[in-house]
Amino acid sequence: MERRDFLKKAGAGTAVAAGTLAAPAIASQSREMTIVSTWPRDFPGLGISAQRLAARITELSEGRINTTYYAAGEKVGAFDSFDDVVSGNSQAYIAADYYWKGKHPGFAYFTSVPFGMTTVEWNAWIKFKGGQALWDEVSGEFGLKALACGATGTQMGGWFNKEINSADDLKGLKMRIPGLGGDCMAMLGASPVSLPGGQIYENLVSGAIDATEWVGPYNDYFMKFYEAAKYYYYPGFHEPGGGLSFGMNASWWSSLSKWEQALLTAACMEEHAAQYEECQANNGEYLGKMVNEHGVVLKEFSEDTYDSFGEAAAEVFENVRDHSALAKKINDNFQGTLRELGAWQAIAEVAFSTQRNRVLGIGE
Repeated sequence: MERRDFLKKAGAGTAVAAGTLAAPAIASQSREMTIVSTWPRDFPGLGISAQRLAARITELSEGRINTTYYAAGEKVGAFDSFDDVVSGNSQAYIAADYYWKGKHPGFAYFTSVPFGMTTVEWNAWIKFKGGQALWDEVSGEFGLKALACGATGTQMGGWFNKEINSADDLKGLKMRIPGLGGDCMAMLGASPVSLPGGQIYENLVSGAIDATEWVGPYNDYFMKFYEAAKYYYYPGFHEPGGGLSFGMNASWWSSLSKWEQALLTAACMEEHAAQYEECQANNGEYLGKMVNEHGVVLKEFSEDTYDSFGEAAAEVFENVRDHSALAKKINDNFQGTLRELGAWQAIAEVAFSTQRNRVLGIGE
């Protein structure tokens, strides 16, 4: 046998051997990942986005990370998902981190805060202005690692069963509104209530609450809030933008290879963009449906009312700063970055869109 033929056959044999070994080696590296969520199964907008992300992780990894997704109530209650992941019973949750402000007010800044950043500004802060490091710091205190995995853009002010002509009309109002926005409402005499998304409709219909905020027209349409509340207010001061969280058990995250961490990061970034773009693509259409087909009355908060929101927010932020050194650090970094980014947006996108809409007659 010539040396060349021998080498060819030896190489083929080695390839077969490698092929025999490769499959078990890959299989042995396969990971099971349990994901819990604060959204119900097949929940329009937010819930479908979470399911899409869970499926995408398995798809991108070609089964190397095999996800099992549980909607709210299927494994644990919506607001129990944080503790389930901290304990290691599940590997990740998909939620709005401001649900955990009772554990630390700093979590609110990684969903959205009153008079805060738009989604575009928040993305810039998280990726390039130190936001992720601060998120890692507050999450790390609870044994978590968080990544942005969704965004809905600037939200509507909410659904009300009566007109809101001034801040006085908020007094005594029972409103579903979580996060620091709820604290602002409390400052103005309202009674904020924190409810999982799947429980809002029944409470609004029964009269247990008088008002609710949710997201925007695309998500709100499928909730059928218009059946119980006639007035739909804008703009929302409480959630101008921001993101949702893919919160992972930090020990589990640390056990992953660099490739696995990169894959999860990429999947989260993909869905973060997709959810935001999906909302922007559909909000206008569904607002039209609610106004034209269901008699929703679209109302703008008065400037006096908005000023009252601002005064309440200033007090809320001082309370956050008083909580702890880390809370102060997060708030002050956020507020400083907001002013820097907001100043640029004022002479760029805001100025342009205002003039564009004027010239083209958009919104008239």
